[in-house]
Amino acid sequence: MKYLEEIGAKAKLAAAELGALTEETVNAALGKAAEFLKKNAEFLKKENALDLENAEKKGLSAAFIDRLALTDKVIESIAVGIEQVAKLDNPVGKVLYSYRNEEQDIDVKKIAVPFGVIGIIFESRPNVAADAFALCFKTRNAVILRGGSDAVRSNAAIVKVLKDALKACGINENAVAVLEDTSRETASEFMKLNGYLDLLIPRGGASLIKTALKEATVPVIETGLGNCHVYVDKCADIVMATNVIYNAKTQRYGVCNACESLVIHSGILSDALPDIAEKLAEKGVEIRCDERSFEAIKNVPGVVRAKEEDFYAEYDAAIISVKTVDDLSEAIAHINKCSTHHSDAIITEDLSAAEKFLNGVDSACVYHNASTRFSDGFVFGLGAEIGISTQKLHARGPMGLNALCTTKYVVKGNGSVRK
Repeated sequence: MKYLEEIGAKAKLAAAELGALTEETVNAALGKAAEFLKKNAEFLKKENALDLENAEKKGLSAAFIDRLALTDKVIESIAVGIEQVAKLDNPVGKVLYSYRNEEQDIDVKKIAVPFGVIGIIFESRPNVAADAFALCFKTRNAVILRGGSDAVRSNAAIVKVLKDALKACGINENAVAVLEDTSRETASEFMKLNGYLDLLIPRGGASLIKTALKEATVPVIETGLGNCHVYVDKCADIVMATNVIYNAKTQRYGVCNACESLVIHSGILSDALPDIAEKLAEKGVEIRCDERSFEAIKNVPGVVRAKEEDFYAEYDAAIISVKTVDDLSEAIAHINKCSTHHSDAIITEDLSAAEKFLNGVDSACVYHNASTRFSDGFVFGLGAEIGISTQKLHARGPMGLNALCTTKYVVKGNGSVRK
């Protein structure tokens, strides 16, 4: 714990100093960070090669190794992302509410302020280290990063370059730190770093998120888990439904906004589901069906009977479940019961049904006639995101810069005393 407390104390001091930086200074430092990452590409690739070698020795999947790799293209993309963050409007100091109390002779303002020190726990992708730094630094937060053991050399290298960039700008390098001890014991202690961490954001799979929610004693934002649904209503355009589901399921399998569950109205089952299933079969998607949907498409390749747990699953793979319902209310109830409250869509030409769905489904993002794949901070005009929150306090949905701020009331008087 002493190791963590030392890092936490340095980060807390750095966070206090960040609040005094001008916007010009912050943006210049972000530009310097992008420049240094590009200049040090060979160093980053050399350190990353050691992680890649270990991953191959462990027999990790090709998809995992691809996410882990720091190529020239990936490093350039990371640098461009930091430059884009520099161009975003800074929410810190923004007045969210103001009130003049004439009777008491006070002026009240509610303003956005940094959290202070934010902890980020993430898994294999080392680009997260740079992305998280940029978003936290832009909002005057210090950040402590804890990546996975498979990317320990890569994460350390990225943070070293970021620290060098901050030093070159005369800024406290402890505004960013990385835990090079990636043991579970240290991770568990990190989640309990009260007095130093003001907020913890876990980014990763179900196991990581659940562990953070169970063990953390600091405030946690639940992110990422995505059992996302598309409901095909009885008044759906079948061509539209087929195209939307194909995109939501197959564009990328390993992302939290991919469709994992298809819910379909029994009144359109025989007309729509064969077309949808045949389209998914082109991509080799396994379709796990309840009894009614199985009977409708049992001759399509890849169709099997579902188990109850399939309706709750986040597959991150070429698999989708299918549930048949008899009305919109049943669809909403099923989604609210089985989803992770991330992103859910309805395909229908019935506007009243669409409104009932949008109001009734209790998820961070709800869609009418659109793919769940749009749940993304950049697509939503936020510029970038630290993650997608599936909880209700304090942030929900894609979390941009605003979500990395808390609030403070500033009250000004004139020797005012309460009457």
